[in-house]
Amino acid sequence: MDAAFTAEQDEIRRTLRELLDGGGEGDELWHRLARDLRLPGLGIPQEYGGAGRGTAELAVVLEETGRALLPSPLLATAVLAAPLILALGTEEQRAALLPAVAAGDLTAALAVPGGSLSTALGLAGDPTGGSWAGGGRAGGVQARPAGGGSGGWRLYGEADRVPDGDLAGLLLVAAHAGGFPRSRTLLFLVRADGPRPPAGLARTRRTSPDPTRPLARVQLRDTEAVLLGADDTVDAGPALAAAGRTAAAALAAEAVGAAAGALERAAAYVAARERSGGSFPASHAFQAEKHRIAELYVRVRSARSAAYFAAWDAETAGLALAQALEALRAATAEAVRLPGDAGPPDREHEAHPYAGRAAVGQLLLGPAHRLRDHAARRSGLFATADDGGAGHGPAGDGSAGHGAPGSGSAGHGAPGSGGAGHGAAGQVAV
Repeated sequence: MDAAFTAEQDEIRRTLRELLDGGGEGDELWHRLARDLRLPGLGIPQEYGGAGRGTAELAVVLEETGRALLPSPLLATAVLAAPLILALGTEEQRAALLPAVAAGDLTAALAVPGGSLSTALGLAGDPTGGSWAGGGRAGGVQARPAGGGSGGWRLYGEADRVPDGDLAGLLLVAAHAGGFPRSRTLLFLVRADGPRPPAGLARTRRTSPDPTRPLARVQLRDTEAVLLGADDTVDAGPALAAAGRTAAAALAAEAVGAAAGALERAAAYVAARERSGGSFPASHAFQAEKHRIAELYVRVRSARSAAYFAAWDAETAGLALAQALEALRAATAEAVRLPGDAGPPDREHEAHPYAGRAAVGQLLLGPAHRLRDHAARRSGLFATADDGGAGHGPAGDGSAGHGAPGSGSAGHGAPGSGGAGHGAAGQVAV
């Protein structure tokens, strides 16, 4: 692994920061990002009009947009939806949808039932089996063939806390089909960019702690949909988990960017008080504030290293995301505690938007201990002697690679395994 950024990555960062510092908002800024930097299509292959870049470039972009708290559909469209269209869509669906996504003309959102985004993406639980989507029983979102030989489907159910779900022109809806005996999770396309919404589709914006990251409730009442892909017998769980690892690396970078932005404001406040001769309760209290800022700086930089390592090795992405979310929460708490003026902090304090971003991150993808717990179980950390297996999947599955504790296996050893290589938790855990 080469830890240095390439010249191209540095140029992406510099250009994007200049553009974000230049102001602008809404659709105008979104189209500038699409036209000048091709951000919506950063990870889309060139044959579909994208830039064909990798996770590292996506992490660079998300770090900068996180620092600026950019209100845009970049996360929902480029990080969550586009990889799933690329992985599961037919060639006809890719050709019809991805060029419009890459150009910024079509935004998309991933709608999963029950607000269980972290479980659906395989970050806080196993997405196979689909209990998070209804499990073939009442609840979640259920899908049934439309009948009449049309090949279409009908969806009935509700998805909550959908990022950018109220405005996206395309919804990717995770739903259960087959009832309980043949239950499986599939992804469906619902086009909502026409002059009138599809029959039975209702979208309501929810109150969000972070106004720059809107959340919505999506209700489907016998709504017409199209299967994403050609095979309705294959469960979408593995594809969701694969997309989830890439998304976790990008989201970790975004959280690190937001943490850095909050920390910069806290440090600027302390420096301004020192220059102006502002009084702290005592000189030792002022030194304590500086030490606290220094500790948070180390914590944020450590989380940043973990995020970029996850962009290179996606197996560590869940742990990197947990570390980044905790760093963001700690940095925003300190930034809010230190007000930007002599009076107490209020709702308009400039650090409060970062606190809102931290809250939404925990709401959608946390809490961090669930991410760590699932990563530990996947690595075999909780395997017993009777399990006898090293493995990257459930403990004791016998697979080689990510060894259980004490296994001594080569590869991505869990903490205490003695395994050579880069340990999944040892590299990124706080």
